[in-house]
Amino acid sequence: MGFYGTLKLIFYKMKRKLDHGPDGRPFPSGKKHCKGNGYLSPSSLVQATPTTFGDLRLANGHSAQRRRVTSGPPPSGLQDWLHTFQMWSGPERLLALDELINRCETSQVKHMMQVIEPQFQRDFISLLPKELALYVLTFLAPRDLLQAAQTCRNWRTLAEDNLLWREKCREEGISESSRHRRSSAAVSEWKSTYIRQHRIETNWRKGDTREPMVLKGHDDHVITCLQFSGDLIVSGSDDNTLKVWSAITGKCLRTLTGHTGGVWCSQMAATTVISGSTDRTLRVWDAESGECVHTLYGHTSTVRCMHLNGNRVVSGSRDTTLRVWDVSTGRCEHVLTGHLAAVRCVQYDGRRVVSGGYDYMVKVWDPETEVCLHTLQGHTNRVYSLQFDGVFVVSGSLDTSIKVWDPETGGCVHTLTGHQSLTSGMELRDNILVSGNADSTVRVWDIRTGQCLHTLQGEKLVTSLRGNLSD
Repeated sequence: MGFYGTLKLIFYKMKRKLDHGPDGRPFPSGKKHCKGNGYLSPSSLVQATPTTFGDLRLANGHSAQRRRVTSGPPPSGLQDWLHTFQMWSGPERLLALDELINRCETSQVKHMMQVIEPQFQRDFISLLPKELALYVLTFLAPRDLLQAAQTCRNWRTLAEDNLLWREKCREEGISESSRHRRSSAAVSEWKSTYIRQHRIETNWRKGDTREPMVLKGHDDHVITCLQFSGDLIVSGSDDNTLKVWSAITGKCLRTLTGHTGGVWCSQMAATTVISGSTDRTLRVWDAESGECVHTLYGHTSTVRCMHLNGNRVVSGSRDTTLRVWDVSTGRCEHVLTGHLAAVRCVQYDGRRVVSGGYDYMVKVWDPETEVCLHTLQGHTNRVYSLQFDGVFVVSGSLDTSIKVWDPETGGCVHTLTGHQSLTSGMELRDNILVSGNADSTVRVWDIRTGQCLHTLQGEKLVTSLRGNLSD
């Protein structure tokens, strides 16, 4: 048996005596003389194995000469006894120590534990090179990493490593698009991302069910559109107004008045709100002040849809046209013509415009040249909803189908079947599509394969859908 094995056995015997008493019977619960603080296993010590206790103290950075007991002069014959002890073999030493411990009083055993136990409490992580220490920490679960970070400053630095948490995110399938950009250099971006994702999933699965906050203000009129940004919610109604609400208190902060017809669509970025109405105009609002910044004239019928990207908004109308507007100036920059019926939905990624209409068609446009690049034909009824992520176009129709298109070639990649009615709302992120349908279901699809991953069954028809799929 090596030195560590001998030391560990001695420690075990001493601890057993303290826990059980001199007669070997356990103390009653809660009346143990001493409670150890725990120690690392000897196999976790990384330097060359010491051969004596003095060597162990030196390896741990302590003086080989420990503090001496000052109860009096050394007993006579001590040196002879020590010399005899050194002459014995390993098993003989163990037998002698075992007998010695059995003859010690509790205070004497406690003294030996106080000398020996700290030598096992060794911060092996701090002794390793950073790369090796981080490799060791990769084997810890995220919960254990969070606890390790509370051990000491050095462990916290290691446990906050951004690449370490990126690996933990990868193991959980958290993508780059979900990455939470940090506001402080002291916090790992990937750690923040992991914790945020974990909290969201926990809230979904185990969160408290709270009473919904009801926002009352449009009386008996229909709310036709809803936008939110930060702590603000903006609702549009067929009562010709929009209302700005506090998402925290639920109070109506202000009412945006000016339209002479019902508001049918809106977009919002920060505190800028754009609305479209049956009065054939768009209006640009400052949600903080309630001021109407611009009124955009040009359409000759109801403005039915719009999509905002940067400083440009594209609107679609029942007059069959689309218009591209500069939000800051209120100027109409381009008019896109080609649909044979009302334009019901539109998407704009800053480079291409995609529109869907009551003529059963989806069109892809170059807004700068005002040229229709592709007409995507395949639906057998009106197109009510669109998603466009720059790679795929996804269209939902009254014909109950959802189609996935390649905007570069104009070809249909997949037809997603399963819904039984109108798909009126969709969200697309990282090739995952969520669709809401009037058949009372919400379906989750992988648009690369065309496979339906999940079906969420409700009781009433789904008329709209909004969410952040990265969460």
